[in-house]
Amino acid sequence: MNILLFVMLGLFVFMMFRRNKKTKEQAATLQSQFAPGVEVMTSFGLFGRIVEIDDAENKVLLELSPGNTATVHRQAVTKIVEPVLAAGEPAVVPNDASSLTIEKSESIAPVNDAPRDETPEETLRRLSDEGKKDS
Repeated sequence: MNILLFVMLGLFVFMMFRRNKKTKEQAATLQSQFAPGVEVMTSFGLFGRIVEIDDAENKVLLELSPGNTATVHRQAVTKIVEPVLAAGEPAVVPNDASSLTIEKSESIAPVNDAPRDETPEETLRRLSDEGKKDS
């Protein structure tokens, strides 16, 4: 019975060291792929592009958006982000905010079916009337 206990303990310790070794190998592989221009994600969910790597201080300078940068610890960068493309479709990324505008046909439905062409005075009157109805 004691022999079985020691065998199980030895197996447990062996598996634990093996898992730690695999984790370190994966981290080393990831760290070796870091280079300026690579899209990455940090452990706290921040996405950016590597601008500069400081090996002496273990820091990475990330460009979050054009003109905005953040300095994070090298170990905080946990994933390399690869763009997902649909089969046969080229990636089209707008360089301006035109994709964020809402077309008239896609506009959001008005709250409480309020008319779209009402003046600010009419809006105030309608909202005050609605407040009186609820009271």
